[in-house]
Amino acid sequence: MRKLALCFMVLMLVLAASGFAFAGQPKVGIMTGTTSQGEEEYRAAMEMIKKYGEDRVIHVTYPDKFMDEQETTIQQILSMASDPDVKAIVLVQGVPGTAAAIDKVKEFRPDMFFINIVPHEDPMLSAQKADIVLETDNPMRGVSIIELAEKMGAKTFVHISFPRHMSYPLLAERRDIMKAECEKRGIQWVFVNAPDPTGDAGIAGAQQFILEDVPRQVEKYGKDTAFFSTNCGMQEPLIKSVLKTGAIYPEQCCPSPYHAYPGALGIEIPEGKAGDVEFILNAIEEKIVEGGGAGRFATWKVPINMAFCYAATEYGFDVGEGKVKGFDRAHMEDLLRKHAGEIKIRTYENKDTGEKADNFLLVVGESIIFGADK
Repeated sequence: MRKLALCFMVLMLVLAASGFAFAGQPKVGIMTGTTSQGEEEYRAAMEMIKKYGEDRVIHVTYPDKFMDEQETTIQQILSMASDPDVKAIVLVQGVPGTAAAIDKVKEFRPDMFFINIVPHEDPMLSAQKADIVLETDNPMRGVSIIELAEKMGAKTFVHISFPRHMSYPLLAERRDIMKAECEKRGIQWVFVNAPDPTGDAGIAGAQQFILEDVPRQVEKYGKDTAFFSTNCGMQEPLIKSVLKTGAIYPEQCCPSPYHAYPGALGIEIPEGKAGDVEFILNAIEEKIVEGGGAGRFATWKVPINMAFCYAATEYGFDVGEGKVKGFDRAHMEDLLRKHAGEIKIRTYENKDTGEKADNFLLVVGESIIFGADK
């Protein structure tokens, strides 16, 4: 018996040394930005590791200057796919290089399941490469954000962005809709070109620009000016500046109670309250009212990108465990509503060609205006 056990151990060692992989529990890979580029998404990945275990969730980050370091992004995705137990990969966000990485992975892992969240590349290309794509409904938000700004008393709307973001079809479409909505409602439209956080000045330079420019714009157009920026890294200084100047802030680029509000307002989240949305909403409202911004700051009631990450990770495990095959819209919608509550969901359609992507889901959540009745 001992000889048999010894022979078995030797055989296992020989197979392992020759590169033979033993199938274990299915794993899911998650790629997010760093805490500098997308702290909320990073924290969501940490929550998934806490829920499923670090042996089942593989986490990597894409570089802060992802435009210049696409090869690094590709290598990070390839590193997750090299583990034979990783059955699905969740990309939050789908920065440039994602499509190329998926192609490379499919060469040796044709079975790999990809969920691309907030794609930076062409929408139809993203839908063709990934199995599922998730994004906030930016065209629809082109209307809803202006409606919200008008409701909060905006007479001027300042849209802050940079050429790279304006080259993204959905962001450009949202900008055009916003401008048209402003003209329809008699709100003055102002476009401000800011430094790209992936450029030479980095995130710090972009944030400094916001701190300096917002007071200039308020001095020029008055306090009934609403500000919106397309970049995550700009949100914290934007909230600080808008509150200080008495202006209006309809919502973040990625609307969520956790996105930039805690950092901007100095809110400490106790360990036991980390996932308590009601707690953070109340804490934000208290700080906004205290700062004189009642009725002039808003966000969505749910942390949408975190909800995307949670739902996508759960879907990934369902794929790995054989509970679902391929793209099952009903199953994905159930998971989204489980984590994001009451939301509106539709599929992407190219406004110019009419071409649709059934696996590309666009989502709109419900807004809350802090201190609206105070």
